[in-house]
Amino acid sequence: MSKLILSVLIAAMFASSALAADFFPRFKGVAPVKNAKHESECGSCHFAYQPGLLPSRSWRKLMEPKELEDHFGDNAEMEGGERLAILDFLVKHAAETSWYKRATKINRSVPKSQTPLRITETRYIKRKHEEVPRKMIQDNPRVRSLSYCNNCHMRAADGVYDDDTVRIPGFPDW
Repeated sequence: MSKLILSVLIAAMFASSALAADFFPRFKGVAPVKNAKHESECGSCHFAYQPGLLPSRSWRKLMEPKELEDHFGDNAEMEGGERLAILDFLVKHAAETSWYKRATKINRSVPKSQTPLRITETRYIKRKHEEVPRKMIQDNPRVRSLSYCNNCHMRAADGVYDDDTVRIPGFPDW
């Protein structure tokens, strides 16, 4: 009798994981930003990066009051309540909690011992851009750096970073 119960449990476990893939599919890209506070506060100075582009430990570090005081050379301080609301959104939707393929790949590329403060510091992003010559990014005044995702990725705001949607300004044949 116990072998029968064990067999049924094992069969149910395999069936449920197969069904889970149908009900909870992995999506391409990263989840688009759907948070008005994040879009208005962070997006007022730069592209409102999707939380799935970094692990939660990175967002926690980036959103510390001292880090915001000198946020890559700018003062991005914000009121405590607003900062905590944005931090909560970022952490809840960070790379390690995402159902999106690119976010999952980004998360896997960041060793647990590291806390990157820049999306461009992750191994995944570096690897994806290593073939793009410097003249097309850093030396291109219409792009300037990898930090300006939306300058080349036409659907970045939608969380789509496919090669098919890349248009490098000044390099139409890329």
